[in-house]
Amino acid sequence: MKLDFTSNTRKNVIASAISTALSLFFPFLNRTMFLWLLGPEYLGLNGLFTSILSVLSLAELGFGSAVAYSMYKPIADDDRELVCAYLHFYRNVYRVVGSVIFAVGLALLPFLRHLVHGSIPPDVELHILYLLHLTNTAASYFLFAYRGVIIGAHQCAYVLTNIRTALSLLQYVCVFLILTLTRNYYLYVLTTIAFTLVNNLLLVRESKRLFPELSPSGELSAEKRRKVISDVKAIFLHKVGGVISYSIDNVVLSTYLGLVAVAAYGNYYYVCKTVGGIPWIIYGAMTSGFGNRIHTESRDENFKLFMKVNRVVAIAIVWCAAMMMALYQPFVAIWTRHKPELVQHGLLAVLMVVYFFINESRQVLLTYKAAAGLWKEDQWKPVIGGAVKLTLSILLVTLLPHGYKLDGVILSSILGYILVQIPWESHVLFSKFFDRTQAKAYWRSQANFALIALLLGAATWGAVYLMPVDKLPGLLLKAAVAAAISLGVLFAMFHREMLEMLGKMLKRAGV
Repeated sequence: MKLDFTSNTRKNVIASAISTALSLFFPFLNRTMFLWLLGPEYLGLNGLFTSILSVLSLAELGFGSAVAYSMYKPIADDDRELVCAYLHFYRNVYRVVGSVIFAVGLALLPFLRHLVHGSIPPDVELHILYLLHLTNTAASYFLFAYRGVIIGAHQCAYVLTNIRTALSLLQYVCVFLILTLTRNYYLYVLTTIAFTLVNNLLLVRESKRLFPELSPSGELSAEKRRKVISDVKAIFLHKVGGVISYSIDNVVLSTYLGLVAVAAYGNYYYVCKTVGGIPWIIYGAMTSGFGNRIHTESRDENFKLFMKVNRVVAIAIVWCAAMMMALYQPFVAIWTRHKPELVQHGLLAVLMVVYFFINESRQVLLTYKAAAGLWKEDQWKPVIGGAVKLTLSILLVTLLPHGYKLDGVILSSILGYILVQIPWESHVLFSKFFDRTQAKAYWRSQANFALIALLLGAATWGAVYLMPVDKLPGLLLKAAVAAAISLGVLFAMFHREMLEMLGKMLKRAGV
C-alpha cells in the first residue's frame, strides 16, 4: 500500500502549523507565569526534574522508532497480520519499560538533594515533587502510549498532533488559572498528570477508530525480533547522545551553579527550541512519508525529494536565524524584566543562534537517515559526541570566569556537533544510501546557506542595534525592521521557492 505522501504531508503540515503557533504562545505564557509568580528557583526545579526524567526515559531504548521503521514495509505491502504482531510486541516492551523507569526513579530518591547546589524553595518537599513527576513519566508507558506508533507509521501524525494541541490548549488554561489563583506548584504537577492520562485514552480511541482492524495480536518470528532488537541497540545509543545534548546540561548547571542558573540557561534555550518549531513544521510532518518513499521510489527520486525539502527548510532556518540575531537579547531582557541573574551578556545569545542554525540544518538529513533505518551504521556517534560534549561542558563550567560559564555549556554543544556528529552522520547517509556525487551537491547547498545566514544575521543585528528604542514598542519596531530586511533579501534570492510555498499554503487554505 503506497501512502498518499502529498495529501498526508499537507494534513501533517497544517496540524503542525496550528500546534506550533499555539506552542509559541502558551508554553511561553506558562514559563512566564512560573517566572513572575513563583520565581526562577521553581523554574529551575521544574527544568531539573524534566532533565532527570529524560535520562530515565532512556529505558525506552528506542523501541518506538525501531518498531515504526519495521512497520513501514508491511504497511506498504498491506500485511496487516505482521503489523498486529509488531504492535503486540511493542505493547509488551512498553509495560516492561514503565516498570523499569519507575523502579530506577525510586532508587534515585536518596541522591536527589545532592543534585541541587544551594537552597531550594522553602515551601516544597523535593522528594514528593519528584515522585509526582516520576509517576507522570511512567504512567504513559502503562497507559496505551504504544498505540501511537500505528498512527505515526501510517503518516497520520496530524491525528496525534491534533489531540496534543487540543489538550495542551485546555491544559495551559487550567495551569494559568491554578498559578494565578493559588500559586501552588503541587496543583500544577497534579494537573499535568491528569492531562497525561486523558491524552493516552484519546490516543487509544483514535487509533481504534482509524485502524479498527489493527490490534495487538500474534507473535513476531525470532528473526524479526532479532532485527528489531538489533535496531534498538543502535537507536538507544542515539538516544543517549540526545539526552546528553541538553538534559545533562541542566544537571551539570544545577550541581555546580544552582537552580537560578538552570532557569537562566533554560530561558535562552527555550527561545531557541521554540523557534526551532518553525522549520519542524516542514520536515517533522514528512518522516513517515520518507520511509514509505524509500520502499516505493528509486534512490535518485529520493535524493530529489531530499534536496527539495532541505532547500525549503534551509530558507526557513536562515530567516529564523536572522530574526533571532536581531531580537534575542532585547526579547529576553523584556521577558525577564531585566533581572540581572536571568539576563546574560550578548555572547550567549549569539552562541544560541549558532547552535540553532547548526542543529536545525542537520534535521532533514537526520530525518531521512532515520526513515532509511540507518541507525546501526553510526550507533557510536552520539555516544562519542555526547561524551565530548559532556567533558567540554564540565571543563568549561569549571574553568571559565563566572560570567561566561553558561556560554561554555552551549559552546560545548556546538563543538560536539562540528567535531563529531555532523561529519559522522552525513558520511553514513551518503555512503550507505546516497552517493559521493550527491554528497558534494548537498554540501555546496549547505555552505551557501551558511554564508547567507552569516551575512543576513549581521545585517539584521546591525540594523536594530542602531535603533535607540526600548521596551515592548521598541521590540516590535525592531522586529518589523528585521523582518523587512531578512524577508526582502530572501525573497530576492529565492522568490520562486517562496512563491511556490505561498501558493500551496493559500490553495490548502481554500483562498
